[in-house]
Amino acid sequence: MTHKQVNKISNSFKPLIAISACALTMVAASAAAETTGTAPSMMPDMGKLMATAGVIQVEGASGGGLVPWATITGYGTRDSYGANAHYTYVGTQDYTLASYGVAVGIADRVELSLAKQRFTGSQAPLNNLRIDQDIYGIKVKLAGDIVYDQDSWLPQIAAGMMIKRNNGIGGLGAVNNVKLLGAKDDSGIDYYLAATKLFLDQSLLVNATVRATKANQMGILGFGGDKGDRYQAMLEGSVAYLLNRKWVVGAEYRMKPRNLAADNEKDYYDAFVAWFPSKNLSLTLAYVSLGDITIYNPRRQEGVYLSVQAGF
Repeated sequence: MTHKQVNKISNSFKPLIAISACALTMVAASAAAETTGTAPSMMPDMGKLMATAGVIQVEGASGGGLVPWATITGYGTRDSYGANAHYTYVGTQDYTLASYGVAVGIADRVELSLAKQRFTGSQAPLNNLRIDQDIYGIKVKLAGDIVYDQDSWLPQIAAGMMIKRNNGIGGLGAVNNVKLLGAKDDSGIDYYLAATKLFLDQSLLVNATVRATKANQMGILGFGGDKGDRYQAMLEGSVAYLLNRKWVVGAEYRMKPRNLAADNEKDYYDAFVAWFPSKNLSLTLAYVSLGDITIYNPRRQEGVYLSVQAGF
């Protein structure tokens, strides 16, 4: 990245860093006020209800499979912390996407995440294609509580951002950068606001997310393009039903921008089942549709989504 791009990302990151610092200060002050003289344990308390922290979605944030929610990763309460590591595999007719990373939840208020994606092709003419992307995320809970606000219509609300850096294209000879496919930039930032409501009596979770983005295929094909280079507000939604404490089924939908002539990008959707054998482990299996991905393999990409998450 150029110095200009680094400065742009750094300046965009400062507001949420400031919010995070304020949130942590308030949480620490609250915890200190409630202390009765016994030193707090450094061990995570794992005090949240099973499955109420969500899973890690494909870009590294707490949520569903495709959509970030207002949840904070891990089972630590406001006096504790939590963390998770994940590996996700998505396979369609012509492509595979692997994502792995870590996420940390602090005081059930702030979430920090790091994820790496690798996108590869399996069918000619893109059978040697390889694209890597790094994603750095931060999320701050602004209002509400997914469990304790059952007597209120107020959902849990969180704001987040994902800083994305595309590391170039491999396997296509001289075409080694997404800009050669029409993208305006190889790095960018997604901003989002999520609202998540859990109705415990009905065993139902509903989430709505608004994302401001320029990303093409989540950033795998760069940011902006020959058809558009401005931020657009994309709607994303999730519905999940808790069959019991260990099994959850649901569906998601995610709108996508259409910035590239070389990529007839379509909206994403999935239908999933998640298993939580314990608070330390979860497995998610889904049918996923990613629409068309580039004009070189012009058919709807449908396949399997499989994710494993371990943590506390």
